[in-house]
Amino acid sequence: MVYKKMLIPLLSLSICLTGVSFECKDANAAVVTSNSSYESQFNSIALAKGYKDLTQGNPCMTQKFAADPGVMEYNGRVYVYSTNDHYMYDSKGAVIANSFDNVQTINCMSSDDMANWTDHGTINVAGSNGAAKWATHSWAPAAAHKTINGKERFFLYFADRGGGIGVLTSDSPTGPWKDPLGHALVNKATPNCSNITWLFDPAVFIDDDGSAYLSFGGGVPNGQAAHPKTSRVVKLGADMISLAGTPTTIDAPYILEDSGLNKDGNTYYYTYCTNWESRSNSSDPGVAEIAYMTSNSPTGPFTYKGTILKNPGKYFGCYGNNHHSIVKFKNKWYIFYHSQWLENKMGTNKGYRSAQVDEINISNGKISPATGTLTGVAQTKDLNPYTLNQMSTMAWQGGIKVQGLGNTDVQMSAGNWVGVSNVGFGTGPASITMKVSSQKGSVIKVCTDNPSNKALGYVVVPPTGNAFTNVSANVSNITGTKKLFFVSSNDCVVDNWQFSKNPASGTGSSTTKDSTNTSGTTQTLSDGWYYIKNVNAQKYLQVANNVGKAAQNVELGTGSGAAGQKWYLKNVGNGYVTLKSALGNYMLDVYNGENKDGSNIRIFNAYSNNAQKFALKSSSTNGAYGITTMSSNQTKALDDYNFQTFDGANVCQWTYGGTNNQLWIFEAAK
Repeated sequence: MVYKKMLIPLLSLSICLTGVSFECKDANAAVVTSNSSYESQFNSIALAKGYKDLTQGNPCMTQKFAADPGVMEYNGRVYVYSTNDHYMYDSKGAVIANSFDNVQTINCMSSDDMANWTDHGTINVAGSNGAAKWATHSWAPAAAHKTINGKERFFLYFADRGGGIGVLTSDSPTGPWKDPLGHALVNKATPNCSNITWLFDPAVFIDDDGSAYLSFGGGVPNGQAAHPKTSRVVKLGADMISLAGTPTTIDAPYILEDSGLNKDGNTYYYTYCTNWESRSNSSDPGVAEIAYMTSNSPTGPFTYKGTILKNPGKYFGCYGNNHHSIVKFKNKWYIFYHSQWLENKMGTNKGYRSAQVDEINISNGKISPATGTLTGVAQTKDLNPYTLNQMSTMAWQGGIKVQGLGNTDVQMSAGNWVGVSNVGFGTGPASITMKVSSQKGSVIKVCTDNPSNKALGYVVVPPTGNAFTNVSANVSNITGTKKLFFVSSNDCVVDNWQFSKNPASGTGSSTTKDSTNTSGTTQTLSDGWYYIKNVNAQKYLQVANNVGKAAQNVELGTGSGAAGQKWYLKNVGNGYVTLKSALGNYMLDVYNGENKDGSNIRIFNAYSNNAQKFALKSSSTNGAYGITTMSSNQTKALDDYNFQTFDGANVCQWTYGGTNNQLWIFEAAK
């Protein structure tokens, strides 16, 4: 859904003229100061229930269920895809047992700190509303990414109930997703798959040489509890959507379901969930636990080693099926799994599951057993409040709903709240800006440590209808690392938020940017053709409408391989490059060679003057560069304006801060 900003110029003007100590950011930002008169209003509002204690990191999210977590690391973030368990009801409105029969969607969330999770929404996979209309269900997803023909591609595998494995593709980890085949990738007609009891639960693994492997299967044939032989592994084609051989049987003792593939050093690990059948020997794996096997080859043969995670009922008091995924992130190994703890806290016991994560140790060919906890894992870094943050990024919440897919919004009502873990304020902010909409208006309380604590500022949301506007407020000084909370007094929708640093700290601020990393050194790439992808939007630098002419605008768009997305990089000396469009003799160009924030980026006749020269700066994000402009003496850079993520988002130059909307990945193009 596209919204137009609601313009409130008179309010902005009045604030700027009255001398309130706040930077007037732009003509569209309504600015209000903290007002203690709102305190009594919030004293009469009951906070919505938050199911997690503020000391708990598990489950990862509580605004929705998230079963069968499949995990992928990409570009400094962990992405978790999960079966979208959701309450089923009888004819009288009572919650009934989870049968999984109506699941046709997959949830997606991600984190770069393992504590604050961005809810990217729900992906329509199966059924008439799904990308794979041939499928009836979407269970137990697995995801991977791979560079193919110079472009990064994303692959989402899923189970069509127990009858086959499908795959979707995208240019972004959050979609939109497409069905490249129009049918299952694996089904009962696939060689060596006809006798698999349950053809489901995919896991995908990409080896060091770029080869990819898919494992799947499960179920217990009659009389074969100890050795069901219902698991398979197969090499994928280079395109990730075809098979490069015949699936091989894995003889996993007492397997039920839930395949996993990982590698550490020269050892390959196959992990799975054991079945519920009775055991004859004490040395047999436990019931419904995660077990593992090892091999020196991704296709086996595998040797059984032991169990590494007991059934969630051992830790949380409610037994059910087990499902896991293991990932290495920032030099640590983590195991994701699900439990029914959240639904129990909600007052039901019907088999609805939620994703959790704990650390696990893998070394020297062995996996040490992990323990399921509610505490979860340590946050890997403080969250930066001086860059744009989606409201759907949170550690805790009460009563909210998330809407959209990819770049999501948060719906709030009276007493609803969002909590963010370990926000690093440093020497403190001066103000906060939030992108909001509301039918009747609302007030958002900003506080720290607990949603019931005293406000450090109030953001007043005017009635805007469905239109979004930026609203700002001064805040009391917040220093150091704190839990941050937002509480709403009425119905509203919040897109994002960002603090501005206190001028006393010696650091300036702009509408949506913060100078967090300007120390990058100039880098050199080889001359040649490239696609250039923005890290924030996960979309490509392109000439508008794919039309080559002088002064044509440059924007962002979904990867298509069109000529308007191809750029020839040429090193021209002194650390500078030019970027020539494949549409003709036109260069990437800063409008009029200006040296000011907001100057537009376009293509223009190739003169190779200062307006058409750029320097690539290294960043803390692997493989991503800032593209600084010679016209600004490298102080400004190409910028995805206002952190937008839709096709057609504008590109301008802005003071370089090294934020994701100013970082670009160069993908070789033919």
